[in-house]
Amino acid sequence: MKVEVLAEGFITKREPGSETALAGGSRAVITANGDLVCTYAVQSALGINNLMPAVSRSTDGGITWEEQGQIWPHFRNLRSITGSVSRSLSGKLFLYGISIPIDQPGETFWSNETQGIKQNELFWAISDNGGRTWTEPHHIPLPILGSAEAPGVLCVTQKGRWLACYSPYNTFDSRVKVDRQQVILILSDDAGRTWDHTAMLRFDEEHSGGAEAWVIELSDGRILGTCWHLDHQGDLEYPNVFSLSHNGGRTWIPTQSTGIMGQSTALAALSDGRALFIYNQRKHGDLGIWLAVVRPTDSDFGIESNQIVWRAQTVTQNESSADHYDWRDFSFGEPSVTPLPDGTLLVTFWCVQPDGQGIRFVKCMMKE
Repeated sequence: MKVEVLAEGFITKREPGSETALAGGSRAVITANGDLVCTYAVQSALGINNLMPAVSRSTDGGITWEEQGQIWPHFRNLRSITGSVSRSLSGKLFLYGISIPIDQPGETFWSNETQGIKQNELFWAISDNGGRTWTEPHHIPLPILGSAEAPGVLCVTQKGRWLACYSPYNTFDSRVKVDRQQVILILSDDAGRTWDHTAMLRFDEEHSGGAEAWVIELSDGRILGTCWHLDHQGDLEYPNVFSLSHNGGRTWIPTQSTGIMGQSTALAALSDGRALFIYNQRKHGDLGIWLAVVRPTDSDFGIESNQIVWRAQTVTQNESSADHYDWRDFSFGEPSVTPLPDGTLLVTFWCVQPDGQGIRFVKCMMKE
């Protein structure tokens, strides 16, 4: 199977030194009328606690884009919000992510001392008109101690169950002991009014945990979860991991290696039981964004194809290690992939590269 790139460019772009930076993951979905809607975050500078979700729209299959603006400008200076868009079978759009209170202008949401995120909460919101307007954010209680890192999407299954996942992170308070050796799945059977939780992924290795996790429903009803497997001490590197659930996310098979040495993960289901697995590659082989076609089983990730779709000119902005603890110096990241009705794929990600910075897209096709 071979990847053919058909077009690439920027969904939205910023000039170096501009008052707003583009950060966080970019996700795209197809609306009921055939538009493409892409969500991403804007902030004054990387790492500052003033993230706001914004939307761009394409009416020509992802070739040209128009900025629609921020989703909740009335929260500016009150809450820092970032989320990712998904679509249910009914056509409703969902936004799922994290919300952090802002106490002081210009503060950071990250602590180098604790390697933690300022105490936050999860939220969800709905759009019934293709992402033009949204409900206010609805709070989701965190089921365990700690903050949440949640760049993935909310998945509404064929039976109507809501699923989402997050990685537990330390807070600014070193006294708060967080169980980081897991990725949490939250699930609701009553449209977000109440939530249960379980461990989607578990890590046996000491000082290890997950980040940039993702969960989808495969076409055969199984639930697939993946994440970037981290060593919090920075000494070891692990392959990305996955797990499967055969009962709607209630229980999971033991966490397995994907066999892919990458960073970050995102998923999209295909109609034949397979999935697309997209990830960053900052350390091994060709550096950039990679896309794999997989047919997972309980014992194997089932990699059928694994190819680069975009090559990075630079991996970091200031030649740092490209390790997780240096995440503020990354020069691209958090890719996602959206299958389109014409058989093409839309890949989106943020980047800070010599030829431009912003939210970038690659439109491509997989050929046998």
